[in-house]
Amino acid sequence: MREKIAAAARIARRKDSDITLIAISKTKPVEDIEPLIAQGQRVFGENRVQEAQAKWPELKARYPDIELHLVGQLQSNKAEDAVALFDAIHSVDRPSLVTALAKAMEKLDRRVPCFVQVNIGAEEQKGGCAVADLPALLAQIREAGLPLAGLMCVPPADIEAAPFFALLAKLAADNGLSGLSMGMSGDFETAITLGATHIRVGSALFGARD
Repeated sequence: MREKIAAAARIARRKDSDITLIAISKTKPVEDIEPLIAQGQRVFGENRVQEAQAKWPELKARYPDIELHLVGQLQSNKAEDAVALFDAIHSVDRPSLVTALAKAMEKLDRRVPCFVQVNIGAEEQKGGCAVADLPALLAQIREAGLPLAGLMCVPPADIEAAPFFALLAKLAADNGLSGLSMGMSGDFETAITLGATHIRVGSALFGARD
């Protein structure tokens, strides 16, 4: 995986050290996660707050340098739990969630970097902010004082991802953002050539999920 990341970075004339590999450990037990930790992997991603609460506090206590990222949808009533446990949140997509996160960060005195999830393919079944609503949401986030890390997307399945990654990169540049959370097991190399700073890889590291 590291070799593939480095090769894709070379094509784009980028440094592979500028790309964060997030190992998506959702549904995987601790015994499947620890071998990756032993190999030096330190950034992991989970989809659900409750599942992460069940397995990560103990691991983070044993490995204090681990970073845990929330990559799945977040309910506003779980905002405080998410702020307490995660080191980054990739799925900020609506005004009510911004309000809940701002309140939670204030209460816990913890500033967690946030990516705005953009519904880049305008798919009804997916979370994410509509492209047209992005400027207003970014303005609200900045006004609320949330640490803004960049943009995130999940492109439509079974279709070439490159145009969607390119659009997300343009939206980020237009709004003065450098972070791009995009690319998964099947398309992370394409995402890297188009500017991804964070790639979210699960099955290519852990094998197929049940």
